[in-house]
Amino acid sequence: MIDLGISKLALIGAVALIVIGPERLPKVARTVGALVGRAQRYISDVKAEVSREVELDELRRMRTEFEDAARDVERTIHKEVNEQAQSLNEALSEATGESGVSGVSGGSDMSAAPYVPSWDTAHKMHNGRKSWRVKQAAVPKWYKRQNNVRGWAQSGAARVKRHRPATRPARSFFE
Repeated sequence: MIDLGISKLALIGAVALIVIGPERLPKVARTVGALVGRAQRYISDVKAEVSREVELDELRRMRTEFEDAARDVERTIHKEVNEQAQSLNEALSEATGESGVSGVSGGSDMSAAPYVPSWDTAHKMHNGRKSWRVKQAAVPKWYKRQNNVRGWAQSGAARVKRHRPATRPARSFFE
């Protein structure tokens, strides 16, 4: 960078006073100061942006390393699970005396559990959406009472009518 000492600044100021004149010198000095401040802000913004980009690049690199490590772990887990499942299937087939025959046998097999659909598959509306009313009705009433779940909705006018004090019938003028 340029080394500006006090003597060089004084020399530049004296030349500027002679060239510009004493009337316009304060205005020029303010303009130069504003431009120098803008330049410093711009340089600091560029430095901050560069440092953010460096940090972001480092984070991206760390993320890819982490994803690669996670994929490797997932692959090894799947490999081990598949190996264990294969060894269990082989041991099961040897123990039952079956070789290559599926485990489903005809007749009355009591060990086979009946198919029970889950809530998601059993309670669909015609257009494929889940039925909110069926799900709400599935919650027991004792649980609703214990947790203060409203059983019905009441309009504002009905609520006002319900809680308004009873009025006496109007008397006739001649009574």
